[in-house]
Amino acid sequence: MPVLRSTTFVDAPRRLVAGMLRDSEAAREALARAGHDFSSSVRLLAPGDEAVLVGRVLPGVRLSFRTRILRVSPDGMTSVLVGGLARALTHTTTLTDEGGGTRLTDEIGWTSPFGLLGRLSDVVLVRRLIRHILDVRAVAFTQRAAALADGSVVVATALVRDDRVLAARRSYPPELAGRWELPGGRVEPGESEADALARECREELGTDVVARERLGTDLPVPGALVRVYVADPAPGSAEPRALEHLEIRWVGAGELAMLGWVEADRAVVADLQGLLADR
Repeated sequence: MPVLRSTTFVDAPRRLVAGMLRDSEAAREALARAGHDFSSSVRLLAPGDEAVLVGRVLPGVRLSFRTRILRVSPDGMTSVLVGGLARALTHTTTLTDEGGGTRLTDEIGWTSPFGLLGRLSDVVLVRRLIRHILDVRAVAFTQRAAALADGSVVVATALVRDDRVLAARRSYPPELAGRWELPGGRVEPGESEADALARECREELGTDVVARERLGTDLPVPGALVRVYVADPAPGSAEPRALEHLEIRWVGAGELAMLGWVEADRAVVADLQGLLADR
């Protein structure tokens, strides 16, 4: 099985780079510049999601690959081939902290069809295609990281009590009304993310919370970067109420995947399930 390894440095925090890895819209825009096509039915890739890459090898020659995401975390992402001109393909991206930025290491292994002809295509076509795609992505990550780092931040609250997490059903805007989310909102200028989390929970739920650890990757959405924090009810705090939402609900691990989440929060369902299982 041929294996291609590649490393690059991205001047951005690891969770932000992990968020860019799963952003299918950013991947589509970056690869389109080099004549490749990338598509998925979702914006932010999560375990179980699929994506299709159609790579331009030569003028008039394209190779198509359909992959399924196995793992996404602040440490990287893994996908496997489920359709395309190869018998097998696994792509693992590993992220490590380095000098205030992130070292991104790709390892791609594949098995080509057609025996000797397939092995020749590995050298002439496939390896060159993969290397080109990774190079294009590295340039795009460098450019996009700077823009995201200077943009707005939205905090979302994974408020946990008795092995359940609080979900809130949106009342507005019309295109999101009725969908579920983790409570939260935009961080104001001069405000810390922990303070923004506490303020938003008081405004939306009428309760006080204590922010704990980060959960999952950064989540790039139009106009902002979403960061999810685990939180506990503050001692003596009031029972949460739906002050700005249609309703709120305490949800167990087995119910999480059944709710119609907004895009960003759908991407952290697997993280929420893991969090509740650990507790």
